[in-house]
Amino acid sequence: MLTALGLDTAAETVYRAMLRDPAAGVAALADAVGLPGEEVRDALDTLSELALVRPAAGDAGRLRAVSPDIGMEILMGRQQAQLAAQQQRLESSRAAAAQLISEYAELRPATSHPGVEQLVGLDQIRDRLAVLTREVREEFLAFAPGGPQTAENMAASRPLNEDLLGRGVRMRTIYLDSVRTNRPTVEHATWLAGLGGRVRTVASLPTRMILMDRMTAMISVSSDDTAAGAVLLTGQGTLTALCALFETTWESAQPLGEMVPTDPNGLTGQQSTTLRLLAEGHTDETIAKRLGVSHRTARRIASELMERLDARSRFEAGVRAVQQGWLPPGP
Repeated sequence: MLTALGLDTAAETVYRAMLRDPAAGVAALADAVGLPGEEVRDALDTLSELALVRPAAGDAGRLRAVSPDIGMEILMGRQQAQLAAQQQRLESSRAAAAQLISEYAELRPATSHPGVEQLVGLDQIRDRLAVLTREVREEFLAFAPGGPQTAENMAASRPLNEDLLGRGVRMRTIYLDSVRTNRPTVEHATWLAGLGGRVRTVASLPTRMILMDRMTAMISVSSDDTAAGAVLLTGQGTLTALCALFETTWESAQPLGEMVPTDPNGLTGQQSTTLRLLAEGHTDETIAKRLGVSHRTARRIASELMERLDARSRFEAGVRAVQQGWLPPGP
């Protein structure tokens, strides 16, 4: 029952036995739970690392279990810290990706650069993508930002998706959480899943990106106008970093058919991202683009957060969010 909090089955069983019989030693615990003495000692080591057992007062050679209310608070505190660390790693990965993308944003078709191919205009992007997808053999990964997808984009992608999935290629796509309220996009994602594709959503994505067989990446050069152009990257170091970014984002994303979870502060991914962007001084327009929602929706989310924080300004909202632990302290 406590696996989600970092406690394995053996450690949980021994912990419960120690609560029932505080005076039991290793031998008695082994008899009570039906485990070998060595496994009981390993479980005690785990419990000690998690601070769920402590030396008994007046008897340094015996361990006692901390009370469940304290123990569960310790485990949930550790989990919250791990979640915050994971979020920080994700944001660092996104920042690194944004920096990488910006380095190629100014490339021009005449530029000669190993491992880089410039694509200008939507027609050239689609033509090159059609050729590349025919060569994919194992895996096709994609970031699909911008919120609800246009009917034109979904119609254009269907033949490519059918071909890939029909050949047994593993396909994973990450959309924004905002698509969950858009019926055509949800129907398209459901259609993909029905053919064997996997779909998840997150609050925000750094840019539109496609990874093919972990050997080729196609990235939009402008997050504001993805039809303007793209770069095709094949450098091994670049692909390793971009694949790591995808995997980190995928782990934090939520399957489309499941409810969007909230963090320990009761915030959804959209609310947490909005709060961070507010604290950084971004406008409603920028927030709307990052979340893939309308300006009106972005203003509503910001207003709800300010009301929850009892803040009269965005600056005050950022200060109160840090004070309440909703945001990490910044420089």
